[in-house]
Amino acid sequence: MISAVAVTILLLLTGAAHAQDPRLEAAKKEAKVVWYTSLVLPSAEKVAKLFEAAYPGIKVEVHRTGSQRILQRVMQELGANLKIADVVHTSDAGHFVLLKEKKLLAQYTPAGVEKFPPGFKDKDGYYFGLRATVSCITYNSKLVQASEAPKTWKDLLDPKWKGKLVTAHPGYSGVIATHVLALVNVYGWDYFKQLAQNKVMITQSAADPPGVVASGERLIAVNGGDYYTYQLKKKGNPVEMVYPKEGVPLVVSPTAITSFAPHPNAARLFTDFTFTREIQQVMADSEGLYTGHPAVTYPTDKPKLNELKLLTVEADDLEKRNEEIKRRFVEFFGA
Repeated sequence: MISAVAVTILLLLTGAAHAQDPRLEAAKKEAKVVWYTSLVLPSAEKVAKLFEAAYPGIKVEVHRTGSQRILQRVMQELGANLKIADVVHTSDAGHFVLLKEKKLLAQYTPAGVEKFPPGFKDKDGYYFGLRATVSCITYNSKLVQASEAPKTWKDLLDPKWKGKLVTAHPGYSGVIATHVLALVNVYGWDYFKQLAQNKVMITQSAADPPGVVASGERLIAVNGGDYYTYQLKKKGNPVEMVYPKEGVPLVVSPTAITSFAPHPNAARLFTDFTFTREIQQVMADSEGLYTGHPAVTYPTDKPKLNELKLLTVEADDLEKRNEEIKRRFVEFFGA
């Protein structure tokens, strides 16, 4: 359900723009925008419904799956001469380096992003960070005492956690691919070789480990986007987040319009909409995400990014080492 307050905000936001934006009629003729996204489905659907409420007559067709599958789908569709996706959004910044090199992205700069931090902007104007999360440790607060919960990444290597841990897969999730590379840069591959000795349960999406922990199936998630754990906690689930002081991987998730977009006007309208302060604020307030928008404020029950030590990776490095990340993970974890 879209709250009355959210709808009111959006009507105020878009009311004047409706009369002035020459793209609106062209977008209405296109009637929809096709959005490939790795944002968890409830959050993606919320953004879609808010757009549809602000722009009646233009539907958002949401296709949600993991980051790696989005890239595979786009490339497979193009190989079959199918041009379907208008807007692509994943949590693997390396994908956008690849897509840009292949000339599959349109050069388009959404209004307002000039004030975003450098890490949220492609210097050539092809893709921009729509949102960000950090990868943290999650534990079940009913089954693990706070005093006993792991405080550092290396605490997860303790044999007492054998058979009690869960991880998502970098071959599916861009959040996890970024997480893996960030920790490899700090500890080397030996860290993951040791972690695998604890018989870690393997899932797909970065949203999966917090859910597994909330259910009690495993006690601790060794990674995962903190925004989904935050959402679960808000709903009353027994989960708590740990942000290791040696640093947490920062995952900036870009978005871009495809160069072959079948609904280009709706795509530009939708992209501008998602970068407005109001929608960026919705992501921070109800979804627990971080953004690059300087005017966005954050809930008091989440740490601010400047309060955390952030482990960052370069998009180019993520793209170059993509196959290595997946290969070594399978080598150690067997899946």
